Amino acid sequence: MIPRRSLLTAGLAGLATTGAVSARAQDTAPAESYGPRDDPEDAYPDFLLSPVPLTPPPAGPRHLKFRHLHTGENLEVVYWEDGKYVWDALGAINKLLRDFRSTEVHPIDVRLLDILFTLQSLTGSKEPYRIISAFRSAQTNAMLSGQSAAANGSSQVAKKSLHMEGKAMDVRLNDVSLTGFRDAALALQGGGVGYYPDSAFVHVDIGPVRTWQGT
Repeated sequence: MIPRRSLLTAGLAGLATTGAVSARAQDTAPAESYGPRDDPEDAYPDFLLSPVPLTPPPAGPRHLKFRHLHTGENLEVVYWEDGKYVWDALGAINKLLRDFRSTEVHPIDVRLLDILFTLQSLTGSKEPYRIISAFRSAQTNAMLSGQSAAANGSSQVAKKSLHMEGKAMDVRLNDVSLTGFRDAALALQGGGVGYYPDSAFVHVDIGPVRTWQGT
């Protein structure tokens, strides 16, 4: 086992490789494509969720900026202030990160929001999170699973994805390299991290600490 301190140092060293991502990673919503190791996104009972991340959220108000690449919607909110979560802000986040296909709204786990806020602070990003996939309804997940099965012979979409519980997002930051963002997420040890270089996003969730690579 690699000591957590060594892993944190190694992960943050990867942040030196920051900069604009390639043209394909700009504000064009990629097709939702999932590689052969999508099973790590499966849902887990609460007692198997990851421990508290190594680095807690920085002190002071917690704010996030989002741009949803499928709907074109933007949001900038302070979701935690004066020692508590701001319910109106959380409601706005839930609405933005709804299943854009079915329009179903589901609460996004605040632990996931805290991980995103911490990663934004660690990387020094000034850009909004580009959202490729956030909450995913059961119907949408089944549809994506069927599409994957038709394209690949067998489905590469997790049947019980943490996206269906509001505990996972597929994102990128356009002023941080994809590898730099991945390394920061790995060093944080806050949950699962999936790296999808061809589709230009990183999957972040609050399941057990683990990692995989897709396409």
